[in-house]
Amino acid sequence: TIAAMAETVEVCNHLHLPLQSGSDATLSAMRRGYTAERYLARLAAARSAVPDLAVTTDLIVGFPGETDRDFERTLEVAAEAGYDSAYTFIFSPRPGTRAAAMVDAFVPAEEVAERFERLRAVVERTALIRHRHRIGRVEEVVVEGPSKRDPAVISGRTRQNKLVHFDPAGERPPAVGSYADVEVTGAARHHLTGELRAVTARPSHRVRIPVSAG
Repeated sequence: TIAAMAETVEVCNHLHLPLQSGSDATLSAMRRGYTAERYLARLAAARSAVPDLAVTTDLIVGFPGETDRDFERTLEVAAEAGYDSAYTFIFSPRPGTRAAAMVDAFVPAEEVAERFERLRAVVERTALIRHRHRIGRVEEVVVEGPSKRDPAVISGRTRQNKLVHFDPAGERPPAVGSYADVEVTGAARHHLTGELRAVTARPSHRVRIPVSAG
C-alpha cells in the first residue's frame, strides 16, 4: 500500500492508520495483532516513502481494563506519532462483543471523561503545530464549494485532505470540482485558511441539467 501511494501520483498524500491504543496490553485485549513499536515503525516507513504525508488515526479511551499506565502510553505514542488529526472515541459496549461482556473491567465514567480531554488536548496541540508549518505555502486545492458557515468563503481540500477555507480575492468563486492554487495564511486545529492565487483547472465532470416534460 505504501509503495503504491508513493508511486501513483493520482493517490493523495493522506494515510489513515488507526492506532486505537498505545498500550500493548490494551492492543492485545482488543486483539489488534500489533504492538505500539510495530505501529510506529510502519508509520515511519510510510513517512519516509511518501513525501509530505498527512497521517490521521482512530483512538479509543476507556477500553475495559485500561489502567492509568495504559492510558499514559497512549498519550506518549500519540505525541510521538505527531498526527495531523485524530478521531477520538470513548469506549461504548456493543452487544455481542467480547468487550461488552467485560463488565467487571469497565473504567469509571468520570475517569474516562478526564482521560478523553487529556488525549484530545495532545492530539489538537500536535495538529495545530503541523498546520502552522504550512503557513506561507501554496497548496493545490480541489474546490468543494462555499463554506457552510460563511458563503462568501470557499472551502476545498489539499492533497493531504486538509480542509482549507479561502478568500476568492474579489474574483468569481471557482466552480465546484475546480483545482486552485491557494496560499495558506492561517492555521487552526481542524482547518487551514488562505487566499486564492490562481485557478489551475476547471471541473472535468459533466453537469446534468434537469428537464421537466410537458
